[in-house]
Amino acid sequence: MVAHRATNNAPASVLVTGATGNVGRPLVEQLLSAGHRVRALTRDPERAALPAETDVIAGNLEDARSLDVAFGGMDAAHVIGFDGAGHSPLDRGEQLVETAVRKGVRRVTLLRGDPGKTGLERAVEASELAWTYLAPVEFMSNVLEWADCIRAEGVVRHGFPDLRSAMVHDADVASVAATALTSEGHARQEYWLTGPEALTAPEKVAVLSEVLGRPIRFEELTRDQIVGQWREQGFSDEDVEFFLHLRTDPPEAGSTVLPTVEQVTGRPARTFAQWVAANRAAFGG
Repeated sequence: MVAHRATNNAPASVLVTGATGNVGRPLVEQLLSAGHRVRALTRDPERAALPAETDVIAGNLEDARSLDVAFGGMDAAHVIGFDGAGHSPLDRGEQLVETAVRKGVRRVTLLRGDPGKTGLERAVEASELAWTYLAPVEFMSNVLEWADCIRAEGVVRHGFPDLRSAMVHDADVASVAATALTSEGHARQEYWLTGPEALTAPEKVAVLSEVLGRPIRFEELTRDQIVGQWREQGFSDEDVEFFLHLRTDPPEAGSTVLPTVEQVTGRPARTFAQWVAANRAAFGG
């Protein structure tokens, strides 16, 4: 993968799917701030709370009728590669791509949610669309799963304390998407996205404590305790085996810091401390 910087073109009309998600919302804001026209596809427009300038329409990626409306008049589209409700791969990838091309869309960014090649990706690659894949190693927003315990007890209970993750700020994923959707030089690229540091769970807790200005303890859970939690949450044996494999024999990519965000956007990747500062309310201020 080679990252390219490019000069932005004239204002574009961009469809953002998953518009109220962790990437979609900052992407809408960044595109509007740069002077582009933005249409947002969401299941519940009344609760979307997006900027007033956004053209918000109801629908989802599995609904052929809403896709026909959503893609109309758009130059580019940001697509999540999975069902936003259930996080399963989309079933109608070929239809989605056919509709986008028929309606005149030229560029797409695809937020990947599956390590394997999906039907949507095969359809995108076989089309005339200028596509860019976004592959975040791990979102910083995953840390929100600790928020309840931090607010209630000032503690984080987690396992595998030596496992490092080069987490990426959700807004940086949005920035890369915005660049790829509105400028040349990004077609047929797969961008693996990371933050500027690879942190262990105890190191994340230390950053949380420093930024929030109060002590937060890290309590290590055993492997059996973690497996028990996964099973209580309803995960299958196959899921549990996969989760364990990722944590006991992690791929090198998960902890490798990459310069992609800065190469594509021209700005350094945001740190975890910046993410915590922007989300301090979720942890009790």
